[in-house]
Amino acid sequence: MPSPEASARPSAPAAPLPATMHAVAVTEAYPATDPRCLTDVVTGVPAPGPHDLLVKVAAVSVNPIDTKMRRRAAAAVAAGEQPVLGYDAAGTVVAAGTGVTRFAVGDAVFYAGSQLRPGTNSRFHAVDERLVGHAPTSLPPEDAASLPLTSLTAWEALFERLGAGLDSGVAPDPGSPASLLVVGGAGGVPSIMVQLARALTGLTVIATAGRDRSRSWMARMGAHHVIDHRKGLAEQIAALQKPVASGGHDLPPVRFVFSSQSSGRSGDLAALMAPASHLCLIDDPESFDLGAFKRKSVSLHWESMFTKVIYGSGTDADATVDPASQGRILDRIADLVDTGRIVPTTGEVREGMDAATLAGAHRDLEAGHVTGKIVVRV
Repeated sequence: MPSPEASARPSAPAAPLPATMHAVAVTEAYPATDPRCLTDVVTGVPAPGPHDLLVKVAAVSVNPIDTKMRRRAAAAVAAGEQPVLGYDAAGTVVAAGTGVTRFAVGDAVFYAGSQLRPGTNSRFHAVDERLVGHAPTSLPPEDAASLPLTSLTAWEALFERLGAGLDSGVAPDPGSPASLLVVGGAGGVPSIMVQLARALTGLTVIATAGRDRSRSWMARMGAHHVIDHRKGLAEQIAALQKPVASGGHDLPPVRFVFSSQSSGRSGDLAALMAPASHLCLIDDPESFDLGAFKRKSVSLHWESMFTKVIYGSGTDADATVDPASQGRILDRIADLVDTGRIVPTTGEVREGMDAATLAGAHRDLEAGHVTGKIVVRV
């Protein structure tokens, strides 16, 4: 959290900054299997705007959105642009705009940034202070960098979209215990979702996984039960809901479902969900029948972490959208980490933020066999 003296500390750079910096960009439209899919470039160090921080990046993490944006960059490349990707970073503030109030030079920060500006795969990065949190004091930068995008997505999905009871200690209705099903294996968002649900709600948490390593990981994250997402989910949930005397666990009704792997699962999910329950998706399923949920009056929600940035900024910003809530959420995440209630989801740390290292991370993510987050230390 910001210290009382933060506004009194200098906003000017503590030392002269270089004019140029190293960054990793998309310069050609190649698949991740081609080493030319990302390129090392030299570009200018950005000047922070009035409400911006200029951050010296210490570590970044790589998310599925990075691979999607790389694949979508063909039009920008054809127009002569060189998009810099990256939506997670941890580092130190080296300069601050004249209107900045929450941070000062020297502060350790972490954040996910914006799709509307150049990404974090650069030595220095300019970011709107509203989107930034004070980094956990108990973590090195590489672990802090594993958290922002996935934590924001999981928090918004669980508490703002699904409507689970934040800090209630119980399910939203104390007289009606409920279960949360987290579909998506051992990826970054499911890993944080499970932890938040255990730390801040009384929901019974079921996670899905395929490989033994993924099952162990989700159990470590705190899931009460881990089921196999390669098999029918409804059948496995039904087995858990049997009375203990019949070999089950008396599992409460599944009133909340979060899914990052939804394609082809609509019928299975509709079968296992309770009437008038809530489903939140973050992926782009190729095959998904919305009609399967009508009979049970299931509410469908989408979560995109960048909605607040896209629609809460600029002269035509929607007054109901609050980008600054993301900075507050990240400060809350830092507190949860520093008090031992959630842990970072770093799966692997790789050295050197260059094109080759990041391209390797893109390949591994697209192959679909990543447990936790891939973090790259600068």
